[in-house]
Order: sequence, then structure tokens, then C-alpha cells
Amino acid sequence: MTKTTATTTAKAWKGVAWLTFLGTAGILALSVGLNYLLLFSEALTPFGRSMVTAILVPIILGVPLFLFIGLKQIELRRYRRELDKSATFDTMTGCLNGAVFTSMVERRTARPSAQGPRSGAFLVIQSEHLRSINLRFGLEWGDEALRLIASTIQSSVRADDLVGRIGTSMFGVFLSGATEAEAREIGERIRARIAQVYFAPKGTEDALAVKVGGVVFENQVEFEDMFRSAEQRMAGVQDGAALELTHLHS
Repeated sequence: MTKTTATTTAKAWKGVAWLTFLGTAGILALSVGLNYLLLFSEALTPFGRSMVTAILVPIILGVPLFLFIGLKQIELRRYRRELDKSATFDTMTGCLNGAVFTSMVERRTARPSAQGPRSGAFLVIQSEHLRSINLRFGLEWGDEALRLIASTIQSSVRADDLVGRIGTSMFGVFLSGATEAEAREIGERIRARIAQVYFAPKGTEDALAVKVGGVVFENQVEFEDMFRSAEQRMAGVQDGAALELTHLHS
């Protein structure tokens, strides 16, 4: 444990100790004060005074205490959801982050003995001219371009397909069970829709464009093999050209 961590832990425990002491002292003061005041009430019998104390003290203490605990539980659940989301999704684009995307694709391409071999397609999508956008308009507009591209990809695939951010300006799309025709149709749909996105940084309309390459497989394959082959196909695509697909054999 580092010195900074030890100091932080000591301060935290000190705060807990003070809270416990002050809370206990406050409860004792309330209970004693209430009993003292009721002691001089001639309208109440000893039994009546004890019943008033037994009812009022739990109400006065319990309502704010349990309200506080309930609010803290709601806040804790919100923090946990945010933590789970940040660990799963890319914070800027909302796509799966690279590690989670890779893990999910690897699980889906594993070959269960009861279900036989897996098949599908894997697309790599690279944003074009992102460096130019960053230089001309600033990094914030480059980030906006990536967000627009990511949302367009997500709206162009099927419900069960996976979309992940696997590089600074690169996205991966895993199409489980897709045929070559389906993969080509989805890839072209993504490319066409991105070209139609309205993007006007600083009031100047500019075009967004992507390169798309991919592989189609019919048996169990490794993620690295899919990614390398799809990236090679994507790298060979000329600006504005249709996507390139190849068959990958295990």
C-alpha cells in the first residue's frame, strides 16, 4: 500500500469514527431531552410518557435515517450502472469498446459441439479524411464526425449484430450467420448512409466517407485472422469504391 493510499484510508476511517460518535451522541441527546421534557408533563401518566417516547424517537430518527440510506442506495446503483457502461462501451461513440467487442466476437465464433460450425461475416470500417477534419476544424469536430459515423453504423445493422470501436477511427462489425450477399448489402448500406449524413462543422458543409472491407467465414476462426484479413481488404479499397469481401478458411 502506498503512502498516499494509506493516508486516504486513514482519513476515511477518521470520518467514519467522527460520524459514528456524533450520530450516537445526537441520538442520546434527543432521547434524554425528550424524556426530560415529558417528565414534567402532568397530563401524561408514566405509561403514557413511555409510549410517547417509544413512538416519537423511532419516527424522528428512523424517517431521515432510512430516507438517507435509500437515497444513497439509489446513488450507488447509478454509479454501478455508469461504471458497468464505461467498462463495456466506448464513451465517445457508444459502441462496444475494443476489449469487450473482441471478447464477444471470440465467444460467438467458438464452435459448440452440439450446434456445429459457426458462420458469418466480419467488416472493418475506416473513417476517411478524419485527419483533414481535425486539422481544418479542430478535434471536437473530428470527434463529432466519429459519433455520426458510429450512430449510422449502429442504425444500419441488424439487431443481433455487434458494433465495436477497434481503433481511433476504425470500427468493427460482426454479422453472425450472415451470407456473403447479406454482408455485402449491409456494408454497402453503411457506406451509402454515411455519405448522406449531414455534417457541417462551423457552418461549412462537408462530406463524410468510409472505407469498408470484410471477410466471410463458414467455420470457426480466430479474431486476429478475421481482423487482419478484413483490414487488408479494406486497405485495398480506393476512395469511393465499393466494399471488398473475401472468404476466410479456417
